[in-house]
Amino acid sequence: MRTLIKLSVAGLAVLAVLQLVHPGIPSGPTGTELQAPPAVRRILEKDCYSCHSNERRLAWFDQVVPGYWLVRHDILKARERLNFSTLGSRPVAAQEAALFEAVNMIQFGSMPLRQFVALHPDAKATPQELAVLKSYLAPWSKVGGPVAPGGDVAAPAASTNLNAVPAEFNGVPFQADFETWKAISFTDRGDNNTFRAILGNPIAVKAAESGNVSPWPDGTRFAKIAWQQAVGDDGVVYPGKFVQVEFMLKNAELYRKTEGWGFGRWRGNELKPYGSDAQFVAECTGCHEPMSPNDFVYTLPITLAKLKRDEVANSRAAVLPPGIPYQPLDWEVLTMFVDPKAHTMSALFGNDAAQAARVRGSNPGNAPLYPVGSVLALITWTQREDPHWFGGRIPDTPQSVEFVEADGAGKARGYRRYDGPSMQEQTPQAEDVAKRSNFLLTLAPAMLP
Repeated sequence: MRTLIKLSVAGLAVLAVLQLVHPGIPSGPTGTELQAPPAVRRILEKDCYSCHSNERRLAWFDQVVPGYWLVRHDILKARERLNFSTLGSRPVAAQEAALFEAVNMIQFGSMPLRQFVALHPDAKATPQELAVLKSYLAPWSKVGGPVAPGGDVAAPAASTNLNAVPAEFNGVPFQADFETWKAISFTDRGDNNTFRAILGNPIAVKAAESGNVSPWPDGTRFAKIAWQQAVGDDGVVYPGKFVQVEFMLKNAELYRKTEGWGFGRWRGNELKPYGSDAQFVAECTGCHEPMSPNDFVYTLPITLAKLKRDEVANSRAAVLPPGIPYQPLDWEVLTMFVDPKAHTMSALFGNDAAQAARVRGSNPGNAPLYPVGSVLALITWTQREDPHWFGGRIPDTPQSVEFVEADGAGKARGYRRYDGPSMQEQTPQAEDVAKRSNFLLTLAPAMLP
């Protein structure tokens, strides 16, 4: 009994001494805060400002060592990622991107941190508060400026030497062969008005087809290509200027410090590496943390594979009509577009012969001339909300599949269409055949650097 008392007294003495080791948390100037409606600010202040601002908002028990050390570490780390006290000084697009990421973190329960919510339950956003934030952000409320379908969208004068593109700051190499990879999904991003085509290398495609995606196998490579959205004269939204390409490389040993994935991003026609310091890696891993149950991958690959868990793969989008002459999902993608009025998303695929007509760095205003043997396929899906990203939409159920063969002189030599409730082959009028054939043959491929 005496021994226990002595140990308790000693422990209390040590704890008292440790209270002297109390490094400060700089409060800092407020700076330029985010400008938002009062209702939105109240939610952010209640749920986020304790860690993501320069204001000190510690409960009395937060200041007791050793717990204080953990709180201080989390606050300083949180400010590096997002600081509402200074967010208003960043470009508007960067502010919006930060808010969309924050909302996605909140809806997946990644923020606030679970250990923080355990001691500060009031910091957890309610469903009503989350709805207010989503309503304020209002994705798809604006789209890029008008441009004729396939019109001039500032293509580079010459293509970039992909083999000479430098590696990212963290050493992740550029994947020069990404243009030959197959599409595994598409995203309509209303949060930043971009289109994303997500491509996978042969290992990724095979894994998706077999359902071997939890986790993805070593050697998996993803390329996420982004274009600005531009509205055509027909009201359809097409890919405009090339924005960037991002890569995820799976190697459990090489990238063990970043959950088995290497991340890289190259921006603009010059493909300039995005990262400049260690914060780049933290930005990538922090953004993908909510997807840890899905091996840190946001994309739902379009595949018929059956998986045990929901929302790991997009199987509905892979159900094409039986008996069609080709399987276009096995081909490379040429471009994509969205019809906002019909709430549909389409992707144009081409066989190997058709791919030869794509010229990197060319003016996308020039319609391609497909050689003899070229076959194009346009798949049109309904859209649904991306369950992994608020502000994104992905393909859902196929509505139609169209095929056209090229005669090598800019004309069609054959057209077939499958649509309707049962996705049966149709017999369209000659006028419709000519119109749709011309549309597919003159649809310009999305620009690549």
